Amino acid sequence: MRLSYFWSRAFLSTRFMLWLFFISNLLGTVYGYIWYGGQLRETWMSQPHWLIVFVPDSPTASLFFTLALLFLLFPGPLAKFGKIRTLIEALAVVTSVKYGVWAVSMIFAGAHQGGDLVWQDWMLVASHLAMAVETLLFVRMFKFGTLMILSATCWTLLNDLVDYTYDVYPWLPQTLYDDVNTIKLFTVLLTVASAVVTWIALKGAKRT
Repeated sequence: MRLSYFWSRAFLSTRFMLWLFFISNLLGTVYGYIWYGGQLRETWMSQPHWLIVFVPDSPTASLFFTLALLFLLFPGPLAKFGKIRTLIEALAVVTSVKYGVWAVSMIFAGAHQGGDLVWQDWMLVASHLAMAVETLLFVRMFKFGTLMILSATCWTLLNDLVDYTYDVYPWLPQTLYDDVNTIKLFTVLLTVASAVVTWIALKGAKRT
């Protein structure tokens, strides 16, 4: 058996693997919202309540992917939600690539400026890289097109705007708080780059 089989469509689309990815991402999503608990409480107490939606970036990206897997697991019963499905799939890929890379970048940028790397940081690096990679592997099984990529990109850019207008961006390593303007620019550019990567992955998937 060739090693490439383990990231092939035939292998990843088996019921066992779909359930494995679904359960692991569901648990990761729940853990992610718990991780954001302090910031969610602070935002709820000190900011307009509608901002709460924009606080937990990575868990929401993981939630989109978990829901996308649900459509793969139950294509028949959920067929009537076709448009919603394709939007969720596009959101899953764009946001998972974006926040997967963003989180890893912030962790290493903070360490580069003198912050400590602890075991939780390495756990976050591994889990966020997995977020980005797994959604790109599943693009070939998704049904979204260019229009939904644009819609997902608009949502993610709106999230960026809200994050840095109302200061509800994810809490940063302490060493990076004097670089927020640079991080804001990086974040917006990363959203655009993630959309481009998603579009390239989609076009590549259609050729296979």
